[in-house]
Amino acid sequence: MSNFIVLMSDEHNPLYSSVFGHPFVQTPNLERLAQQGTVYRNAYCPSPLCTPSRSAFVSGRRVHEVQAYSNCHVNLPNHFPSYGKVLKEQGVHSVHIGKTHVYAQPEQLDFSEIHLAKKGKSPGDINFRRIPLAIRTNAAERAFGFGVKEDAFDGDLKVMNAALQWLEQTAPGLEQPWSLTINLLNPHFPQWNTEEFWNLYPQGEDLPRYGSEQESANHPYARDLRDHFETDLFTEAQIRGLRRGYLGNVTFIDRQIGRLLDALEQSGQAETTNFVYTSDHGEMLGKFGQWWKCSLYEDSVRIPVFAAGPDFKAGAVVDTPVDLHDVQASIFQATGAKRPAEWAGQPLQQIASSDPNRAVFAEYHGHGTRSGAYMIRKGDWKLIYYMEAPHQLFNLQADPDELHNVYTNYPDIASDLEAELRGVCSPEDENQRAHQFQQAQLELLESNGLMSSAN
Repeated sequence: MSNFIVLMSDEHNPLYSSVFGHPFVQTPNLERLAQQGTVYRNAYCPSPLCTPSRSAFVSGRRVHEVQAYSNCHVNLPNHFPSYGKVLKEQGVHSVHIGKTHVYAQPEQLDFSEIHLAKKGKSPGDINFRRIPLAIRTNAAERAFGFGVKEDAFDGDLKVMNAALQWLEQTAPGLEQPWSLTINLLNPHFPQWNTEEFWNLYPQGEDLPRYGSEQESANHPYARDLRDHFETDLFTEAQIRGLRRGYLGNVTFIDRQIGRLLDALEQSGQAETTNFVYTSDHGEMLGKFGQWWKCSLYEDSVRIPVFAAGPDFKAGAVVDTPVDLHDVQASIFQATGAKRPAEWAGQPLQQIASSDPNRAVFAEYHGHGTRSGAYMIRKGDWKLIYYMEAPHQLFNLQADPDELHNVYTNYPDIASDLEAELRGVCSPEDENQRAHQFQQAQLELLESNGLMSSAN
């Protein structure tokens, strides 16, 4: 048995790292982690939005099971046991530090320890109406969120310092296996940097290679998101500034990975502790005219998964698709705890390096799109199954940027991936269930005077 650390950032698109070939972003500690361990090159989140993705990770359940469809926290079912509780009940000391943003309040998650929980303000995000589609008032003002602030990283440093203090002072005294999950807010927008990190990237003020002129940018769901967030109003200067700031945010996170690796090595705990770096979802960063997440395109739904420690091979690469459920399952594998059979996922330690038959599932029911959507990734192929728009099929080996929808060209492959989807859930039933649940949330918000029926 061994211990387990998960460092989860927020909104890190793995393509913005030197390990994945970015030409100038500085991520030397991700390179170090890749050398010491295994890189999972095709990793996905359960849903490209904070609360749904994190709720799935914490509960071991699919988003449609937990019904945490959006970032609205009103009336969410909160009876699902967290992995921290299940571990604790089996003698594993489970610790959570930092952001929660899940289906239940921090104290209800019942970890052995929970510190600095940033749970989000009630009722959360109320701009999730989909029929008719809500448009965020003054959403385009978000584009001013970049530049230098000397306190830009203070919150994350507080969390990281607490985690390192726990490793130094508490972990050595534990006689049972333990898990530690550290949650940092960067590189999530806004893209504020301290002067040191801002000055690293004058060359980072570039423009997305593929913009709103692309076919994929004008799919109905992509148009919905561009309208919802008013991203077509962003100026060129804002786009350049946001992209520069994001690089600084990523390098800040890389610096924290280095601090953690140093602490493990210096304390001698590296030999008995596995370490996974990941994120809750990606970031479009202007590709196809889209920003942030909420899309099932690669830049939004992909996440980094780097794993090192006694359970993982050094310098290895796994091309088989994986997801956050697999990361969570790995904690149980390492610590020797029994994981509930009905939970999704398989330990990373058990996943073959190249399995063309393994399928990964994601879904989205949150703000900014007219209805639900589902994703299946299997081998080189990816299906996005939309409830109220044309489906998309991409060959990611030939078309990694998802520029060419070949759904009508390969009906047999599309049918195979749809069968994988229906093996997870009925898209029609779960879409209807999501709409009904969200309508009840909206009615509750309106009855409590928290929003008007026009929102």
